[in-house]
Amino acid sequence: MNLVERVKGILLQPKSEWGAIEGEPGNAGYLIPNYVAIVAAIPAVCSFIGTTLIGVDGYRIGIGLGLASAIVLYVLSLIGVFILAYVIDFLAGTFGARKSPDNAMRVSAYAPTAAWVAGVFNIIPLLSFLSILGLYSFYLLYTGITGLMRPPTDKAIIYTIAVIVCAIIVWMVIFFFVRLLFGA
Repeated sequence: MNLVERVKGILLQPKSEWGAIEGEPGNAGYLIPNYVAIVAAIPAVCSFIGTTLIGVDGYRIGIGLGLASAIVLYVLSLIGVFILAYVIDFLAGTFGARKSPDNAMRVSAYAPTAAWVAGVFNIIPLLSFLSILGLYSFYLLYTGITGLMRPPTDKAIIYTIAVIVCAIIVWMVIFFFVRLLFGA
């Protein structure tokens, strides 16, 4: 797997890319070091640079606090991938989809790509509002669920919405902890 081609493929042609993804290893031992650990670092690194080196209106946080915040955000993002994979697989039976921990991990690992890539806007704090483009990850989640988990057509959107609600809760908890720990 070529990392840049995978990111480009999942963002520009997600439906066909999920077919290619299904034929690759789907365990965490492959996905985390070869994809998630790299792409999930984008928002953490860019936020670190934006808050410690660039700042807003002359205000910057200290390098120690910025580094600690970036590390916690990064680690919690990795944990979020595991939690989301569990949720996707757990809900599969409820919505008549096929249960597959490997496919759930694939969906969980690749669906947040848009949000992670949109994290590049955090490098300039005044542009960080453009991170909203990461909402495209919800569509990637839908195409991943329909392509890999294969729920019945009439339940696909409901299954996706249930996973999105759980994902929003997971990410709200993650960002709550980051804010609680670091106030930023």
